[in-house]
Amino acid sequence: MVDDTRHELRIEIVGRNEFWRKAFGVEWEYQYPDRPLTQDTPGFYRVPKAWLEDLERVAGQCFSRVLLAPSDPGRRRIFGMFRLRPGE
Repeated sequence: MVDDTRHELRIEIVGRNEFWRKAFGVEWEYQYPDRPLTQDTPGFYRVPKAWLEDLERVAGQCFSRVLLAPSDPGRRRIFGMFRLRPGE
């Protein structure tokens, strides 16, 4: 059995605002109806690595960006605790 998790990426779609984030989803569904995005946690998706170039192209058409997210969301929370606040 092949482990497909190493061929998957966890991504975040970041747009100028909510309108453009939604526009990305609509445009993705229109251009790639056979490639549904699987939501991991709110705002984050797990996608095959092979889709990355197409995701970035569609995001660019919608004033958005595709960011690679950590595969373990807990890591981001841990590092966020160490972030310095202004004046510290």
